[in-house]
Amino acid sequence: MKKKFIPKKIGIIGMGWVGGSYAKDFIARGFDPICYSLEEQYAGNKEKIKGCDFVLIAVPSPTTPDGFDDSIVREAVKLVGKGKTAVIKSTVTPGVTNLIQKENPEIYVIHSPEFLSEASADYDASHPKRNIIGIPHDNAEYQRRAEDLLSILPVAPYNTICSSVEAEFIKYARNCMGYVRVVFYNLFYDAAIKEGADWEKIREAIAMDPDNGSTYTQPVHKGGRGASGSCFIKDYAAFVQYYKNFMKDDLGFEVFRTIEKKNIELLMKSKKDIELLKRIYGNGIV
Repeated sequence: MKKKFIPKKIGIIGMGWVGGSYAKDFIARGFDPICYSLEEQYAGNKEKIKGCDFVLIAVPSPTTPDGFDDSIVREAVKLVGKGKTAVIKSTVTPGVTNLIQKENPEIYVIHSPEFLSEASADYDASHPKRNIIGIPHDNAEYQRRAEDLLSILPVAPYNTICSSVEAEFIKYARNCMGYVRVVFYNLFYDAAIKEGADWEKIREAIAMDPDNGSTYTQPVHKGGRGASGSCFIKDYAAFVQYYKNFMKDDLGFEVFRTIEKKNIELLMKSKKDIELLKRIYGNGIV
């Protein structure tokens, strides 16, 4: 029987709600993670990160009017010690993990996307539905480190080791499809209301179909309309630009872009997440 791998040290860079939730989970399971962030209570741990076997990178990867920005992730990875493993939890566009690995050949870089909701982040961190481990090279050493990482993560009903590009797509598929579903349910809602139909009756029947479920079927949510929250909006915007630049498929891009425009309209009309829209698209959005 393979001996369970117990790392000497786990590090976490970034102590926002994502990193903080992972820290709480590790502590609850008997680990003593080294947490580093710019906040005063964590800033003194910067040099200690180099001694950690696995370092979770949970720092911002914003989308701005200039595009997707992974500079904070790239800087954080540089703090990982030689021969150690960086585990990128931050959302990065397809191919970025491979690039970061090439830039940092003295360490091992893995992408293990997070699927936390801000409102339930602590619970989500300790009760994952999926553990996705993406490796840039399919060889024995990366497979071993991926398996070692799985052994220290909370138990999930689904675990997979895949390429880092596949892991990046898995994360974007989750957030982009959620975004699209919100927009489409808003379109159906508006048409139903215009016809004089009872949306609650329609929503209830939709929810009873296991292929659909009830998720995102409430068009009016958190005091407004449209796909909201920093993750949905920034990640969709980043993927739209990635698709445009990588695929050179004008029609496909227009599909993505039209949905994005409709969502912005829904948010603007209901005055929801206006400041967030400005940060992502610029002040000209209003």
